[in-house]
Amino acid sequence: MTSQTLITPTADQIRRAPKVLLHDHLDGGLRPGTIVDIAHATGYTGLPETEPDKLGTWFREAADSGSLERYLETFAHTCAVMQTRDALVRVAAECAEDLAADGVVYAEVRYAPEQHLEAGLTLEEVVEAVNEGFRQGERTAREAGHRIRVGALLTAMRHAARALEIAELANRYRDQGVVGFDIAGAEAGYPPTRHLDAFEYLKRENNHFTIHAGEGFGLPSIWQALQWCGADRLGHGVRIIDDIKVADDGTVQLGRLAAYVRDKRIPLELCPTSNLQTGAAASYAEHPIGLLRKLHFRATVNTDNRLMSGTSMSREFELLTDTFGYTLDDLQWFTVNAMKSAFIPFDERLAMINDVIKPGYAELKSEWLFRQTATTSDSTAGNS
Repeated sequence: MTSQTLITPTADQIRRAPKVLLHDHLDGGLRPGTIVDIAHATGYTGLPETEPDKLGTWFREAADSGSLERYLETFAHTCAVMQTRDALVRVAAECAEDLAADGVVYAEVRYAPEQHLEAGLTLEEVVEAVNEGFRQGERTAREAGHRIRVGALLTAMRHAARALEIAELANRYRDQGVVGFDIAGAEAGYPPTRHLDAFEYLKRENNHFTIHAGEGFGLPSIWQALQWCGADRLGHGVRIIDDIKVADDGTVQLGRLAAYVRDKRIPLELCPTSNLQTGAAASYAEHPIGLLRKLHFRATVNTDNRLMSGTSMSREFELLTDTFGYTLDDLQWFTVNAMKSAFIPFDERLAMINDVIKPGYAELKSEWLFRQTATTSDSTAGNS
């Protein structure tokens, strides 16, 4: 008899599997219908399409276009409809609901408060609105039979000059739903060291932070994020592959930076579909996640921007399963990696792993034991 752990999981099993998401942008995951609704209510007339299905297609095609200008334009539209308290509450609530419906049990969702001030909100009002939305979404998901916990990551834009202010904001709300800090935006020309004051402040406060690094720029970005800034995790980090050499005979040699990242168990927030869109990988088969998993880096799987990539955690797992032949054991490995790397207290991470994630996968792995019984029952019913 073959254990389920050696069998490729079905799409339904992947959807039901407990999942953990560490890298997801709030302004990259709106429902197209919500964008249309809020645009109509607030008088925003800049949308390229006003029919939800067509708008969703436009977002995905713009992200796939290969044009950085069109890709960035997509966020101009989502941020434009996220300028009021009601809009932020709704978007955050729907984010939690959508993730929970996809089987995500823990998520850290990031956003840049400074991008939501155009209608007069303060930074504090933005954070409080998003937190309220996440709590509302958690409650709605629970009523629908899904359990999820969502933490917020406050992001500073690396081309701006408000990183310390946002870091202080993240620290002020750290016991009210905000679990950490991040910087995002174009890597080239905007190294993380421009914001050293923010990172040094967070370290003094014993707070957590991740840094977008090693996506649009290479090893120097990763090195600065770790050795100068002290990042707990690497947002993407996919370009660590540039420090790994694979010989013709299959032997692997790690450079000193890659070895450091693996030895220190520094989490990589890998986003396969997004990486293809931005050119960080040429195809799923060529995505570094395959080798990084084999080499036992602390790799995690993430969505990045669900709207722009037309994706979900289940879809990312399905694509990786189809590409690399991953089993439920592999998916559990990625999930436990992510939970180990979350920015909540150790005892809570451990409880999520032992009481939610492992039992959830054990249940899925045991299903093969009952398939023959179910098939026999169905056959008997058909003959009666």
